[in-house]
Amino acid sequence: MECEVRRKNQKGKHGAGALSYFRHIFTKVRNIPAILIYSRIVLGLAIMLLALWQPTFYRATIIAMIAVGLVSDILDGIVARRLGISTEKMRRLDSGVDQVFWTLVIAGTCIVSPAFYKDHYLALAIIVAAEVATYVLSYIKFQKEVATHAILSKVWTLTIFTTLVDAIATGSATWSFYLCFYAGLISRLEIIGILLLLRQWTNDVPSLYHAVQMRKGRTIKRSKWFNG
Repeated sequence: MECEVRRKNQKGKHGAGALSYFRHIFTKVRNIPAILIYSRIVLGLAIMLLALWQPTFYRATIIAMIAVGLVSDILDGIVARRLGISTEKMRRLDSGVDQVFWTLVIAGTCIVSPAFYKDHYLALAIIVAAEVATYVLSYIKFQKEVATHAILSKVWTLTIFTTLVDAIATGSATWSFYLCFYAGLISRLEIIGILLLLRQWTNDVPSLYHAVQMRKGRTIKRSKWFNG
């Protein structure tokens, strides 16, 4: 009888130990999205240092780091949604870190390829003004930053990557920049439209069409891969 009790107690201990182990693993997995987000700050700072130091193969290294940053930006949201932890706080953090990362990347590119910025300063000023306008409008209306994560904005990010790779590798960019410029202008105008339509601050609004549906009080469907 005592032996049976001991066996049951041992099984209970093993079961509790296994449960504790899996909880520990799950906690670590839940940290992956945050790690991916904060990794972009590290990458951005590293890119700035490489741009200033300019060691051997610095251009290729910078391009590789931008690519890693872009992949992390894609994965953090996907992983968070799959784990069911895509909260408003995390999405706002993602947007804020994105701004820091791309600002550092653009600053680094300016050091590496200054001619590119001299050739396109007017168009760049227009895009920057449009980007600032979205944040000013969001803060005025909702007292919060932009975190729509619209699909067009994701497309724009890909064109930014293409343009920066072109500028870093060749010192200039023509067709890739104009594609980036118009994609950026259209996506910024869409965000302004979304912000004007929303009755309350909302993160992860896929498009202007979805904002119209939300304005009408309808529930929108978000993709687990891209939004919500």
